Amino acid sequence: MGPSRRERAEETEQALKAAARQVFAERGYLNTKITDITAAAGRAAGSFYNHFASKEELLRALLADLETAGDEQAGQPGHNPDFADPDAVRFHIAGFWRFARENAVVMRAMGQAALVNEEFAREIAQFGAEQRLDIADHLDGLVAEGATLPGTVDTSLAMMFCLVQAISAAVEEGAVRISDDEAVESLTRFVYRGLTGRDY
Repeated sequence: MGPSRRERAEETEQALKAAARQVFAERGYLNTKITDITAAAGRAAGSFYNHFASKEELLRALLADLETAGDEQAGQPGHNPDFADPDAVRFHIAGFWRFARENAVVMRAMGQAALVNEEFAREIAQFGAEQRLDIADHLDGLVAEGATLPGTVDTSLAMMFCLVQAISAAVEEGAVRISDDEAVESLTRFVYRGLTGRDY
């Protein structure tokens, strides 16, 4: 007995997402047409609309996948929520670094979409705010110790996320040459010093 209709639909949806990542990497989000995605997926052009109403909706589905992947990262062994401990900072930097590198194509596509779609730009901003809110309590130990953060908790975490994402993008583009291990260690030192005012 072959796959069910639901299984075939799921397979097609996953194929469209994989093809979108491939075509976004080759052409960029803004230059990609729906027919480019369906051709790369080996599917009929009309099949796209059985799963997504638009290219933006497909990108929202990819964003939801990123959110799920981020949630799974939080449950990894070794998670320590106390940023007063440099190892906790390193754990989070390493996790976000891997996440940014593995999802560079989708993150770049989201940035491109946000340039031309205000609603999508708001959704991306909300996604970032939610990710920061999820770890806002990680700075409680620093605040309790009397550390002077560089800004509010949200601003301080935004600086951390933006820095990691920007360096990851620079590595992807070839503007910065650094190994993953060197990047994580350098970023950890920089962020820890910025948050605590001390070296480790």
